[in-house]
Amino acid sequence: MKRVIVDYNKLTAEILAMLVEKYPEGYTDADVIRFKNSKNETVEALEVRTEDTIYLVKVSTRLADTMENYDEDDYFMNNEDDNIGGNVDLSDNSIDGD
Repeated sequence: MKRVIVDYNKLTAEILAMLVEKYPEGYTDADVIRFKNSKNETVEALEVRTEDTIYLVKVSTRLADTMENYDEDDYFMNNEDDNIGGNVDLSDNSIDGD
């Protein structure tokens, strides 16, 4: 299964919808996955899955605010040019999961 790190700036409507569905009341510290990236920096992310991809969405204050204020109709109207370009594709053995 492919793993992709997604920064808030590259968040698509589809991934945001999956996050809101998985964490309708918001997320807690227990939901956050921590791992080291290729630069040995600690990254905190939330995980959502599709049939073939695991998305690790970097946690930030802006992400929490966007999830809290999410309105599917508004978001899809304002983000028609969704693009995941610029995300990092990770091999399966590069993530230290808890």
